[in-house]
Amino acid sequence: MIGDHINKYLLNDTVAWLYDAGRLTMPLFVFVLAYNLARPGALESGAYRRTMIRLAVFGALASPAFLALGGLVNGWWPLNILFTLFVLTATLRLLEMGRSQGYMAAGLAFALGGSLVEFWWPALAFGVAIWIYTKQPSVPALILAFVSCAALGYINGNPWALASILILLVAPFVALPCPRLRWFFYAFYPAHLTLIWLARIPMRQAGYLFFT
Repeated sequence: MIGDHINKYLLNDTVAWLYDAGRLTMPLFVFVLAYNLARPGALESGAYRRTMIRLAVFGALASPAFLALGGLVNGWWPLNILFTLFVLTATLRLLEMGRSQGYMAAGLAFALGGSLVEFWWPALAFGVAIWIYTKQPSVPALILAFVSCAALGYINGNPWALASILILLVAPFVALPCPRLRWFFYAFYPAHLTLIWLARIPMRQAGYLFFT
């Protein structure tokens, strides 16, 4: 993610392998979120609500730098990845609540939210598929996960998002001790975008041109 953003915002997308590697990031983030929200008791414990609040707050904190860095349609669209995860969490919470009203509201959140955020509906569909499969493994859920991940190729311009599936398949067999830093990603996302934004100021003054 860091390399992809440095390539996009500081290097004018001139390093192809950094862009390709960056396509793996979003599916991995979505998988981790959907997998954790599928745990038993997540709704009763308030996990959905807490996650949505954090994503909304830090998504808003990331927005000034995200917007200032440019490369967006009409200066604001789409909303950053934290809002993608927010819409996914909201959709899953409504599905978890069940009943026809919940399913209808989930469909509305999916349809409307997917039009506003990064990676659109394929990212949300991938998260929904992982959530469903974690709760009740099935072939249709696997197919939906693969198809939605493959559909990211239309957005990304290449199929590298599919490589994230290989990482997910290998991950259970690799043990890497890592402390749990609950707030790290939330804080790191706006922080690193802000640092990149600030780094562009002296670069621009030195005559470097940015095309995003």
